[in-house]
Amino acid sequence: MASLQEPLWLLENGNLKGSNKEIRHHGRTAHNKSSSSLRKKSDLTLVSKVRCGLLRQFLTNLQEVFLGTKLSVLFPAIPLAVLAQSYGFAREWVFALSLLGLTPLAERVSFLTEQLACYTGPTVGGLLNATCGNATELIIAIFALSKHKIDVVKYSLLGSVLSNLLLVLGTSLFCGGIANLRKEQKYDRRQADVNSLLLLLGLLCHSLPLLFRLAGVAPTVETTADPTLQLSRASSIVMLIAYLSYLVFQLFTHRQLFEAQEESEDEDGVSEEEPVIGFWSGLIWLIGMTAVISLLSEYVVGTIEDASSSWGISVSFISIILLPIVGNAAEHAGAIIFAFKNKLDISLGVALGSATQISMFVVPLCVIVSWIMGIKMDLNFNLLETGSLALSIIAVAFTLQDGTSHYMKGLVLLLLYIVIGACFFLSQTPLNQANSGLKTPPETIFRV
Repeated sequence: MASLQEPLWLLENGNLKGSNKEIRHHGRTAHNKSSSSLRKKSDLTLVSKVRCGLLRQFLTNLQEVFLGTKLSVLFPAIPLAVLAQSYGFAREWVFALSLLGLTPLAERVSFLTEQLACYTGPTVGGLLNATCGNATELIIAIFALSKHKIDVVKYSLLGSVLSNLLLVLGTSLFCGGIANLRKEQKYDRRQADVNSLLLLLGLLCHSLPLLFRLAGVAPTVETTADPTLQLSRASSIVMLIAYLSYLVFQLFTHRQLFEAQEESEDEDGVSEEEPVIGFWSGLIWLIGMTAVISLLSEYVVGTIEDASSSWGISVSFISIILLPIVGNAAEHAGAIIFAFKNKLDISLGVALGSATQISMFVVPLCVIVSWIMGIKMDLNFNLLETGSLALSIIAVAFTLQDGTSHYMKGLVLLLLYIVIGACFFLSQTPLNQANSGLKTPPETIFRV
C-alpha cells in the first residue's frame, strides 16, 4: 500500500509508479541512455495541487510529454506546419516546418517507448526499442512507397545509414577524443564486431542486385520476371531472418553485451530508471505521437520535390543528407554527449545500432511491404549510392578494429561524410530515372 504522504500524481492504475524494483532495474540499452541525455526534470509542484484526480493526471502527463525534453522549443513547428499546409503556404515552408516538427517527436517516441518498457520488462521493452527505434524513417518510407516514390525511400534510408556510420560516429569519436586528450579511450569491441558483421551482410545483399544489372542478367523468354527484383525479395527475407536472430542474440543469449552501465541520475537530476507516466497513458501518447509523425511524414513526402526545386538542391541531397540529420537530431546529440563523457560504448551502440536496424530491418521490410502493395522496389541502390555505402562500412570496420579511439579517427569519418555529401550535392539524378539501372545513360548529371 502506498504511503498517504506520497503525492497523488504518482499513482496510476492503482500502483505506485517506480515502487517496483523489477520495474526500475530493467536493462537499459545505449538508445535509452542516449535519449535520456536530452531530457529535463519537470516541476510538478503546481500540478500536484490540482484536486481533481483525472485532471491532475492529464496535466502531469501533458507536462512530462511536452516539457520533459530540451527540444520542447520545437513543438510549435507542428501546428505551424499544419496551418501552412491548410492555408496553402509555399510548399518549401511546409517541408521545413514538418522537418523541424519531426525532431522532438522522434525523441518523444523514444521516451514513451522507454516508459512502456518499465512496465513490460526488459524483453518486451527491447522488442519495442528494436521496432520503434527508427519509427520516423519507417513511416516516411511507407508514405513515400504509397506515392510510388521509390527513389525517395532508397535515398532516405541510405542517408540514415551513412549519417549514423560517418556523421554520428565520426562526431562522437572526434568530440570524445578532443575532450579526453589525456585519457585513453577504450570500448568493448564485441558489440561493434556483431554490428559490423550484420552491416557487411546487408552490404552484400545490396550489392548483388547491382551486380546483376551490371552483368546484364535479364528476364528469359520463358518468363518475364525481373531476376533483380526476385533476388532483392529473397535477400530481404534473409536479412529479416538475420535481424530476428540478432534480436535473440541481443535480448537473450548475449544480453550483457548490449546493456549500458546503470546510473541513478543524469546531470540534470532526472531519474533515468523510474517511470513518470503510467502504462495506459504512455500507450495512448505513443499512438498519438505516431499519428502526428504520420501526418508530418506525409507532408514531407508530398513537398520534398517542391522544396528541391525552390531551393535549387537535388532531391538526393535533401533525402540523403538533410532528412537523416534533422529526423535523428535528438539521438545524434545524445551520442555526442556521452562521447564527451568518455562513454564510447553508448555512443557506438547508438550509431552502429541504428545503422544496423535501418540496413537489416527497415530496408528489407520496405521491400516486403512494397511487394505486398504491388510496387516493384528492389535493393539496387545504383552504383554511386552502393559504392558510398560500401566504402563507409569498410572505413568504419577498420576504424573500430582495435578497441581504442582518438580524435583522428573521428575526423577521418567526418571528412568522408563531407566528401559524400558534396558528391550528392552536385549530382542531379532525375526522379523518374533513379531506379532504371543501366537504362539511364549517365549515372549522374553534374551541375556546372
